[in-house]
Amino acid sequence: RYFFSLKPPWSEGLSCRTTPLLLIPGPGGARTSVYPSKAIIPRGGSQRVNCSISCDQKATFGLETELTKKEVDRGNNWKVFELSDVQEDISLLREKMVQSSHGIVWFPEHVELAPLPLWQPVGEDLNLSCQVSGGAPRDHLSVVLLRGEEELGRQPLGKGEPAEVRFTVQPRREDHGTSFSCRWELDLRSQGLELFQNTSAPRKLQTYVLPSTDPHLEAPTVVEVGSRWPVKCMLDGLFPASDAEVYLVLGDQRLETSITYHDYSVLAEAWIEGHEEEEGTKSLKCSVSLGNEIRKTRGSVIICFPALSGTLSPPEVSGWTTVTVECEAHAATVVTLNGAPAGPLGPRAQLQLNASAQDNGRGFSCSAELEVAELVVQKHQTLELRVLCRQLDQRVCLGKWTWQEGSEQTLKCEALGNPIPKLNCSRKGDGASLPIRDLRPVKREVAGTYLCRATSARGEVTREVVVNMLCECWSLGPGRDSELPLQVQGVQSLVGVLRSRMLYGQA
Repeated sequence: RYFFSLKPPWSEGLSCRTTPLLLIPGPGGARTSVYPSKAIIPRGGSQRVNCSISCDQKATFGLETELTKKEVDRGNNWKVFELSDVQEDISLLREKMVQSSHGIVWFPEHVELAPLPLWQPVGEDLNLSCQVSGGAPRDHLSVVLLRGEEELGRQPLGKGEPAEVRFTVQPRREDHGTSFSCRWELDLRSQGLELFQNTSAPRKLQTYVLPSTDPHLEAPTVVEVGSRWPVKCMLDGLFPASDAEVYLVLGDQRLETSITYHDYSVLAEAWIEGHEEEEGTKSLKCSVSLGNEIRKTRGSVIICFPALSGTLSPPEVSGWTTVTVECEAHAATVVTLNGAPAGPLGPRAQLQLNASAQDNGRGFSCSAELEVAELVVQKHQTLELRVLCRQLDQRVCLGKWTWQEGSEQTLKCEALGNPIPKLNCSRKGDGASLPIRDLRPVKREVAGTYLCRATSARGEVTREVVVNMLCECWSLGPGRDSELPLQVQGVQSLVGVLRSRMLYGQA
């Protein structure tokens, strides 16, 4: 009795079964044989089997099997049968007498690389698994692990369904983003056929490096209420740095962060603002995460010192009005005010003054100090007083000028006040303007009496200004003509001219 068994190479999802095949022996002790003794048959294909018997006489024998068969030729002691639609490996065996095997080629139905981890640390062992379903003959099947097109390892395909083959690799930085895959190879070149192979879908590997050190955090120890301070968090030695995530959290509030990436480092920057309602100690955390890991640094920030309040009451006054200057801060602070009378130090300082025109633009400086966490925090504020006035006095606009003709002079006349007045000086009689603030040689034509008028929203102030000019003329008395006013000197000059003409008979 003989048996055929088969596993299919080109179809999927079929199981292996044993199909009985009965070879009826000839008479007596005649020996039987089957040709070919070995064969590779494509699944679903056909195979011709020659059955013969060692008997010189005409013998009656046959082949019984569940497979589809057809007798295609015969002789006195032999017959040829064609077995069709072969779906399983066939093993023909007559106990103690004849053994014949007919195997098929079955390409693996499926090959897959098991899913990779989302992130893989550089330098740590990574176990990869290749799974192969089906395939025969198994002793000619092997599995290859590929990195891109590079072969990393090769193993024979064992038993099991599906069969699993494991490989171990140590990923590098340059493996980040590289594709890995599995390939089965069915090598039938020793059977006179070819090398068959197929590769699984690739899977990309993401590698990373996160140093064991914690991020470096730069932040102020104390933040004053009403102020704004920068915060920085940085970490070096990352790979790939651009995939790192950085968070800055103050208390339970995540800060709006600006992140800058470099080749192997990351920098996060944010601002801390002090609000009075948040006064107290706040935790500050910086977290850098990459891959499956996270690094954290913790600190604290003290938000303190409500805004220093300085007031002028009233802030804008007319001359000779009483003004109160006051500075006040947190109860635990020491406040000072320049010009304030001496007294016990505390969170409040005050000064009163009778404002005059000279106080316009005067500044008052408030300062406050608070000791927090062994640090002295200071805050300053400056107040400016505005005194509304108008003024045109002889200190800034002289009532009388006397100059030597031809000398270089600067005519000065300014109006003081708040708001600043508009000044105009015009000569009585002809309305000529007095050239103010110009350096020039003065001429006798400038002489005269001028009315200077200072005008602002506070009203108008006028002042009379007289300009005298000294010039060289014929003298009426030795050494005294220069002391005469311009009008007299002019007459003296005219008399000298007439006298000269009389001497030459021209008068």
